[in-house]
Amino acid sequence: MSQTLTPPVAELALSGDLARPARLTVPDLLGWPQHEVRVAFECRTSGVQHHTFAGPLLYDVLSDAGPGFDPDRRKDRLRFLIAVTGTDGHHALLSWAEIDPDFAYAPVLLATSIDGTPLDLAGSQLVLPQDRCGARYISGIRAIRVDGRYARP
Repeated sequence: MSQTLTPPVAELALSGDLARPARLTVPDLLGWPQHEVRVAFECRTSGVQHHTFAGPLLYDVLSDAGPGFDPDRRKDRLRFLIAVTGTDGHHALLSWAEIDPDFAYAPVLLATSIDGTPLDLAGSQLVLPQDRCGARYISGIRAIRVDGRYARP
């Protein structure tokens, strides 16, 4: 009797200054409210790209993981950085203020689909609709690290 092997579902690791670090798959990300954005961004090698992405807001996913903000430190959220790494080694860095509703509130997505195609096997994609250039779009996210551990002056 032959067995059909199913390819592994891609997984990303949430780590850093979080109360609840986690390992998440695209099906896990479907548990958050899904947002859809149509984007156009310029890619240096292939010109202007047009796509429709759907997925949860990065802010929602990271907020659920419990970032380690210090309630006694005024505007503590502003010192937190978010590092995103893809399976191809591509990296992007965002500040917490970029995604926080009290500050820039950029609708940054952890895409679960592109143009209606699920990203289960390829892994989630970081989507920054506000970016004109696609350089911070990270395909196949393997890690997101939230970092707020900086020495006090």
